[in-house]
Amino acid sequence: MNKWIVVLFYLAFAKASLAQTKEYSITPSFSIDVNYFYGNILKHNPDISHLITGHPEGVLLRYNKQTYGKEEWQSLYGFPDFGFTFSYQDLKNQSLGEALGVYAHYNFYAFNKQLQYGIGTGVAYMTNPYDAVTNFRNVAYGTRLTSATYIHANYRKENLIGAIGFQAGITLIHYSNGNIKEPNTSTNSLLFNVGLNWSILPENPTYKTWDKQKYTEPVHLNMMLRHGWNESNTRGSGQFPFYNLSFYLDKRLSKKSSIHAGTELMVSDFLKEHRDFQANSFPNSGIDGDEDTKRVGVFAGHELHIGKTSVLTYLGYYIYDEIGYGSAIYNRIGLQRKLNNHWMASLTLKSHGASAEALGIGIGYRL
Repeated sequence: MNKWIVVLFYLAFAKASLAQTKEYSITPSFSIDVNYFYGNILKHNPDISHLITGHPEGVLLRYNKQTYGKEEWQSLYGFPDFGFTFSYQDLKNQSLGEALGVYAHYNFYAFNKQLQYGIGTGVAYMTNPYDAVTNFRNVAYGTRLTSATYIHANYRKENLIGAIGFQAGITLIHYSNGNIKEPNTSTNSLLFNVGLNWSILPENPTYKTWDKQKYTEPVHLNMMLRHGWNESNTRGSGQFPFYNLSFYLDKRLSKKSSIHAGTELMVSDFLKEHRDFQANSFPNSGIDGDEDTKRVGVFAGHELHIGKTSVLTYLGYYIYDEIGYGSAIYNRIGLQRKLNNHWMASLTLKSHGASAEALGIGIGYRL
């Protein structure tokens, strides 16, 4: 049930992010592109070496909606487009199977719109996840539904033959369930893509350019409560809820950027199971079973504003951690959505380096 809550939150984020504006131009304009890709699964962890047996290939089908400056952020970012992506990937390994993904994406442009780069995030359906009996080799995907993210960079040329154009470039696709359930070694595929695009665009579009002005805000106090479920790295130890309560200050530096600094209390029930398992099974591990499982951290980071949606990148350090699960340094990345002048929602992944710990849904308040 908890996996479906995360999926629904992803879809709500996508709908909110992509429905935040109407176009300045009254002329309908959009493009559709289809891309074939072929490449390699990167060996980011030696535990997946046995799963890299071929060259994955597949298809990306993307719908893109143009912007013309109706909202100020569109002008600030050079009139990007946004839309939805569907992906199919054959991972070329019997244990891994195939992946079907649905994403919300943004595309940005440079060099007179001939360089296109962007990011998409969503969910993927894995056809052959881990099973202790029938598919014990698949240590990459412990659940049938995973989070999915891709980044890409393309040379893109539109309207070469009528409305038909061409693009080619590179794409990186990442699948992970955020340690909702073990195993979760995940995969990263580096892919070369080539394809065609079909564009319906106005001949002389009207762009609204907003004047660039210095913009700052006073320091604000924020509170964020995050919740989710996760499992320790001990396979089969069970899924447990966690709660993170954060207090932090933010300082808006410009229309695009804010910096954050604060502290948070982390209550993770999976650590109780981890503590007891270590104390009973490994008496020389340094854990005796009486340790406090609560953790306190301090963090600092950056918020990149794209309209009402923003990208969070944090780096934190535990100042109180009796268990010592993972490293003393942790990081958190994710998305945040402004609901009104005070309330906000977030979806973030907390990790220790490349090792994911928890995918959390958050609700926050800004004073």
